[in-house]
Amino acid sequence: MTANVGNLDRLLRLALGVVLIVAPFLLDLPLFANALVKFGMPMVGLVFAGTALFRFCPLYAMFGFKSHRD
Repeated sequence: MTANVGNLDRLLRLALGVVLIVAPFLLDLPLFANALVKFGMPMVGLVFAGTALFRFCPLYAMFGFKSHRD
């Protein structure tokens, strides 16, 4: 696995991941009354955070894209 996620991309993914993980549990919005949304958003957030931490995105690899400079 070679890194294909750059620094700015990594920071944005990590920030968005953290927001998606904690928002359903901290905010009391009607949107989060649906269990699929309440537990689906943190799962997507974990994927974003994981790709940020490992600096590797499988979709980027599949399409030959990378935001990481060699």
